Amino acid sequence: MQTRKKYICLTFLASWLLLFFFGGDQLRRFAFFSGRKAEARRNWPHWTDRSLLKSFADPEELQSDGDPSLPSPRERRAARLSVYKNSGCRMETCFDFSRCEKNGFKVFTYSRERDQPLSESYSKILASIERSRYYTPNPAEACLFILSIDTLDRDHLSGQYVRNVDEKIRGFPLWNGGRNHLIFNLYSGTWPNYTEDLGFDIGQAILAKASFYTENFRPGFDISIPLFSKDHPQRGGERGWLYQDSIPPKKKYLLVFKGKRYLTGIGSGTRNALHHIHNGKDIVSLTTCKHGKDWEKHKDTRCDKDNVDYEKFDYQELLHNSTFCIVPRGRRLGSFRFLEALQAACIPVLLSDGWELPFAEAIDWSKAAVVGNERLLLQIPSVVRCIHPERVLAFQQQTQFLWDAYFSSVDKIVHTTLEGSAPATLQTPHLPTHPDGSARPNAPGHAGPPPLQILVLWSCEKPPPPSGKWPQTTVPLTIIQGRGKLSDRFFPYVAIQTDAVLSLDEHTSLSTSEVDFAFVVWRSFPERIVGFPTRSHFWDPEQRRWGYTSKWTNEISIVLTAAAFYHRYYHSLFTEFLPAGLRELADGLAACEDILMNVLVAAVTKLPPIKVTQRKQHKETVSQQVGCKGGDAGTPPVGERSPSPLRSPPAKVKGTAATAGSRRFSQQQDCLNQLADWFGYMPLVSSQLRLDPVLFKDQVSVLRKKYPRLEKP
Repeated sequence: MQTRKKYICLTFLASWLLLFFFGGDQLRRFAFFSGRKAEARRNWPHWTDRSLLKSFADPEELQSDGDPSLPSPRERRAARLSVYKNSGCRMETCFDFSRCEKNGFKVFTYSRERDQPLSESYSKILASIERSRYYTPNPAEACLFILSIDTLDRDHLSGQYVRNVDEKIRGFPLWNGGRNHLIFNLYSGTWPNYTEDLGFDIGQAILAKASFYTENFRPGFDISIPLFSKDHPQRGGERGWLYQDSIPPKKKYLLVFKGKRYLTGIGSGTRNALHHIHNGKDIVSLTTCKHGKDWEKHKDTRCDKDNVDYEKFDYQELLHNSTFCIVPRGRRLGSFRFLEALQAACIPVLLSDGWELPFAEAIDWSKAAVVGNERLLLQIPSVVRCIHPERVLAFQQQTQFLWDAYFSSVDKIVHTTLEGSAPATLQTPHLPTHPDGSARPNAPGHAGPPPLQILVLWSCEKPPPPSGKWPQTTVPLTIIQGRGKLSDRFFPYVAIQTDAVLSLDEHTSLSTSEVDFAFVVWRSFPERIVGFPTRSHFWDPEQRRWGYTSKWTNEISIVLTAAAFYHRYYHSLFTEFLPAGLRELADGLAACEDILMNVLVAAVTKLPPIKVTQRKQHKETVSQQVGCKGGDAGTPPVGERSPSPLRSPPAKVKGTAATAGSRRFSQQQDCLNQLADWFGYMPLVSSQLRLDPVLFKDQVSVLRKKYPRLEKP
């Protein structure tokens, strides 16, 4: 027993001696055997098998968290404070509402100095403001001020960088520390960190900025705008690529990206990882490092292969044939491909952490885009595969609405920005006001006969006849004194209490059956103009301009408001949405107010008007206003009566009448082309539809027909 214990002790002692002799140096590395106290800074562990591990990175490199090119939180905070010294600004604290009380929301742009350079983009922005309904040339009437100094590009290395902005704006007598000013910016900061430094103190000004960081965005005060190129159209813009009945059940590609890959610096991390999701089948992710002057200095082992693969695919083809488009951050948070994806109905998959999306306070981007996380890139393919086809279609439709309503032109971007910067009490709805791209006024909800009223718009110089000379009727009759302008007929008069407006000229003659049927049709389509006399437009390739015709054709695009139903909502849009210049145009040209109302409704709804059955063919007449010369005013028609155009006296000879008709036709064509130029495109939509009542012109008994008086005897 004693011998056994002796052998056990000797064996144990020998084991400790061997362990100490061969591995003592490694054992002394453990903190358990070390008498040193823990240091204040936490060190990475020193592994005992370090010599057996392959060295991928020096532990000293791992002490820094993240990309060394990225600014640290302290650096970002310092840059933020240098720009946003008034970071607590809100409309209640940094905006003078008293300037808006007298004249409403009016915008003034500073006069430009001759030697002051302006970029093409900033020139477009100023032009959009000056042709908007908010513009005033009088600074005393202004509620908001826009600098004439180009502040779009604040990259010190850019050729369009304007120096000494601080000194210049302090010399403006209206600056007032930036209060009630709006500053536009597309590019901020410079290499390598691209912070949000603008190079001058914005004071208490509102900032409309692209690539806005959420942490720097002041809610309810600043405006996040999209990054757009200098080639972005001033007005109108191209329509989206998604058309009715042209949606393939399944596109060729599920997810695509084609763009630059940054080898170093901010933004390189996300784009360098995009090749991991490329499978060459339904997911195509192509990058090239062949850009910039010194790209070959930093090229890695993937560059050559990436550059070859990059040239195999056409970018426009990928946009057309993909369901989802990856929109990663660039050097800054925003990129041009965001708007490109929206137009192409390619659902944006955003990989730009911390980006305050454009107009996010007014737009619900969860219905039009997939917001991803840069660190979870590998999960993106699985996420988009799980989206149901019905939701995919809804996403695509929403991208088209947003593109057309807010982003297709500089005008739309600027006007939306102005409306977002207006005080809440002065804001007017942006068009379109509904997410399906139409105004969609509600039809009357009652099932019984609607309330009726007759409004006569009296625009003669002579006073209207006394009440005793007007026909006796059980329907309330109201006389409204006009101002002699053609656009008066579309003013939102308080006296108009019904949703449906039946607009009639003094020369129009309709039967009750015609009015009843037209009203039934309008109740099914309350967002459209429903009426009787129609016109159409066409493109004249020889004249290189739009043509206007009253000839009978298979297609119609205009319903004259000489006899038409429409929603009273359009009276408000006509007066409040359209700039004064367009209403003045309508007042100066023959029948231009009819064309302008049709263009307005088509621009809002993207739908054509509807023609209904008419017993007698409407003929345009060139005459004076009824009752302006004679003593008897005649019988006012049912509905809202509009003033006749102030035109030349009735023709006494045939040649004079032909000349007057030709002049009127020429003015209508001029009106149509000027409106198309203002909108930047032709909003009118053609249609071959005409609605007739059931059994209309069928060989059946007249007693069985609901509207028997529509047929000619």
